[in-house]
Parts: sequence; structure tokens; C-alpha cells
Amino acid sequence: MRELKMGYRSREVLPEEAAGFITSKTKLKPALGIILGSGFQPVLERCTYVLKLSYNSVPGFEKPQVAGHKDLVAIGYLDKTPVIILGGRIHYYEGYPMSTITFPVRVLAELGVKTLLLTSAAGAINRMFKPGDFMCIRDHINFMGTNPLIGPVRLKQKRFLDLSKLYELKYIKMLKSAAKKSNAYINEGVYIAVSGPTYETPAEVRAFSILGADAVGMSIVPEAITAKQCGLEVVGLSCITNFASGFNKTPISHAEVLEVAEKYGNKSALLIEHFVRMYANR
Repeated sequence: MRELKMGYRSREVLPEEAAGFITSKTKLKPALGIILGSGFQPVLERCTYVLKLSYNSVPGFEKPQVAGHKDLVAIGYLDKTPVIILGGRIHYYEGYPMSTITFPVRVLAELGVKTLLLTSAAGAINRMFKPGDFMCIRDHINFMGTNPLIGPVRLKQKRFLDLSKLYELKYIKMLKSAAKKSNAYINEGVYIAVSGPTYETPAEVRAFSILGADAVGMSIVPEAITAKQCGLEVVGLSCITNFASGFNKTPISHAEVLEVAEKYGNKSALLIEHFVRMYANR
């Protein structure tokens, strides 16, 4: 595939081209974007839609292939607030380059999104956490072995970013309030991102705990970093779906992750709905 002059390889399409395609379909321009991870799809059932698109219909987007991720780009209203929701994501472990994984974030920025809520399933490292809890992300550790900003820099964007305040404190407080209204138990913690697709060894989990991680997952971080480069406010929310390796005697499986994520899906949807209402009234 030919290298783009701007350094992106997502079907040789630039973010502004994909954004132009979407804006040709609707005049609604939400300020809030949401990317749904495993278990958060019930949010889609609470929306009033203006536009629905499959990923393959949007130039430069790759269709999610992993169970628990929907092939849907949706624009509409959640609790009367304009939102654009990506029903799923592609992952680094699927073999995609970081430029393709983060391409949708750049498109959201071109569409005028100002705040991006990133959601995911995660495994508990902190022994105070348990499946069914939620965690608002206070900070992260990038343990994926790469960085989404490697390569050429787009015009007017920074190469060297200060990530000391990546996850906005005002939205962490908002998530906690939304969780209280949803009767959901929420923690605050550090998310460590690994490449996957294998789950971690017990030794790795012990090491991650020493590093200060509270939960582990295989996403969010590339999107968060890219969103920051694009000038977006970043919010991170994980549903704790399992204990990380070494906590119990049973093997971890993707089926278990999906089962727990789906079990608490309605609660996650209610939590996000309350968050969106607070966001609109902030």
C-alpha cells in the first residue's frame, strides 16, 4: 500500500476526507464522541438516531472483527444531547498499524468533536476491584511496545505532547457522580495497556501492580494519546470484567469477559446516559 504524504495508511484516505463523507450525510455536529468497548453496546439502544453507517461504508474505517464490537457509526441524540458513537474498535493485536487504529479518532476531531469518552473492558489488578465494578481512568501506562504518534506529524499538530493531565479531572468527577446516580460502584485508577492478544502471566500482573497499575486492557491508550494530539478532551471508563492472572485458579477467557460485560451492560449504559446529561449541563 502506498505511503500517504501525511504518514497515514488507512486506505489512503485522509481524516478530513472521511469527515467530509459523514458531513455530507447529516448536518448534526456533536461535540461529544463515544467509542464503545466490550459490554457498552446497550448505550446504542438508548439513542435516537439521525444517521447510521457501517464502518465499511466510511472511507478509511476498518470493520471491527472481535466479538463484542459493533460495526456501527451512529450520530444522533442520547438524552437529548447530540453524540457521535462508534459501536466498536479495531485492535493492535489484529495486525493493524497504529495509524489505522487511531484513524477514527482523527476523523472525530475533523467532525468537530471536542470531548471523547473512551470505554473498554479491563482486568482487575488492584485487589480491591472486582468484576462488575467500573473504573474511571485517572492515568495510564503504555505497555504496548509502540506509540500512535510515531511517524510524520500532521500540519499544526505537536509531536511532543505533555500527557500529565491527559484524563480530565472535571470528567472524572462527573463519572463518579454519574455512577452514584446509576447505583454503580466506581473506582478511580491507572489503566495499563498491553498489546495482547494473550492475557497476562501472573508474573506480569505482579510487575504491573508494582508499576502502579490498577487494571489492564488492550485498547484505549492509542486513542487517548491521538485524541490529545488532536486537541480533544479525554475521558476514560472501564468495566472490570475479570480478575487478572494469578487471582484465581480458573483460566481467563474472552467468553468470560463478554459474559460479565454483557451482564453489566445496562448499568454501563445508564452510567453513560447520566454522564452525557451532566456533560450537556456542565
